[in-house]
Formats: sequence, C-alpha cells, structure tokens
Amino acid sequence: MRPLLGLVRACHPEPTAAVTLAAALLALPGHSAGRVLLVTATVLASQLAVGWSNDAIDAPRDAAVGRTDKPIPAGTVSRRVVAVASLGAALATVALALLSGRAAVAAIVGLVSALAYNWPLKSTVASVLPYAVSFAALPAFVVLARGARPPGWLLAAGALLGAGAHFANTLPDLADDARTGVRGLPHRLGPVGSQVVAAVLLLAATAALAFGPPGPPSWPGLAGFAGAAVVLPIGGYTASRRTGSRAAFRAVLVVALVDVVLLVLAGRTL
Repeated sequence: MRPLLGLVRACHPEPTAAVTLAAALLALPGHSAGRVLLVTATVLASQLAVGWSNDAIDAPRDAAVGRTDKPIPAGTVSRRVVAVASLGAALATVALALLSGRAAVAAIVGLVSALAYNWPLKSTVASVLPYAVSFAALPAFVVLARGARPPGWLLAAGALLGAGAHFANTLPDLADDARTGVRGLPHRLGPVGSQVVAAVLLLAATAALAFGPPGPPSWPGLAGFAGAAVVLPIGGYTASRRTGSRAAFRAVLVVALVDVVLLVLAGRTL
C-alpha cells in the first residue's frame, strides 16, 4: 500500500482532482453520460501523466532542498515507478482522446504542452506558455467533443486563467526554486511582480468570462468581475502593508476559483 499511496501523492492530487472535476462539470451540458465519462477519463489520465512527470523530473531538486513532503525524496515510492506510471497515463490519454474524434487534437496538444512545461520550459522565460496553451486546450477539448466549435472568448479566458494560475502556483516555491536554479518567468519577475501579473491576468480572465458570451452579461459574471476587481486590490494593498502577509496570494487564489466557476457556468451556454 505504501508505494500506491506514494503514487497518489505524486500525482498532485488536489489540482488533478480540481481540473478533472471542472472538466466533468463543463462537459455535462450537451453530452451523453458516456461522453461525459470519456471526457472526464481523458482529462484525468492527462492530469495524472503531468503530475507524475513533474515529480519524477523534479525528484533530484526536491531532494536537494529537503522536500520530504514529496513522496519520491521521502522514499515512499521510487522515481522509476512514478516515471513509468507517467508514461502509461500519457499513452492512456492519447488512446482515450482518439475516441473523441477531432477533439483528440486539443487533448493531445494540452498534454504535450503541459509535459513541455515540466521539461524543458519550466526554467525558461517561456514557462508561462504551456499553462496558457494547456488551459485553453481544456475547454476546447470539451466543446469539440460535443461537436461544437469553441468560441474565441472561451479560449482566451482559458489561456488567461492558465497564465494567471502559473504565477500564483509558483509564488510559494520561489525560494526553493531559486536554490536549485529554476529561473522561469515568475522567478525573474520576483514575488511582487508575479503577484501583480497574476492579478492582472486573472482579472482579464474574469472579464472574458463575464463579457465574452453573446448577449448581456449574466448576473454571476457581473458579480464575479466586480468581486475580482475589489478582492485583488485589497489583497495587494494588505500584502504591501504587512511584511510576510499572504493576502495577495490568497486573493489571487479566490479569483482563480471564481474564474473556474464562471468557466463551468459558461459551458452551459455553448
């Protein structure tokens, strides 16, 4: 059981579950039960492949900074097992995606882009690009799987949400990353710059989701945009006044969650 639990921890279970659930909810309108299951399984396999790949590639760095919370450095599961699991999940993603017809292209592009972040783009100035591409590919895959064409505002919202998530997700690990030579775009901008960029990108994603769909903006969209426009500046101001405050980071996470909810709601209109 110990290696199995290690595998579960190595897949980054929280974001894996969150992205898979968002895809399932986005797929519900306009899909049969079987199609929803297929879309969900494809996204889950993709997330597992990316999470396991990340931990397998980062194992030496995690060990160097004493990341005993990670299963490979902690000895819970071997790096080889995690790498083999990642390869198996990637192959399963492709196989499952092909069952969705032309939508497979979007799923495979999203997978390849995310794997490219793990290596070699994570330590480059282009580190944000895989997040933007993969997050745009997710709603594109879901919409294409139902035989529809994803609108531009939806792709833009996904890309902006992904790019903002990259900066927000990197913030807690900037110090450890710096010790092991990781120099992605957030590391070059620093914590303050990354917080500002994350806030701007997520606010833009909220605007795309609120005002992008045809017709007058929905009440959830307007409320989400208004909330983001208030929460983000308050978080930034609080962080600037209190040394060590995580208010800006928490504000970014709240808006990211709001964007995911708006993204799911937007799926009902497509």
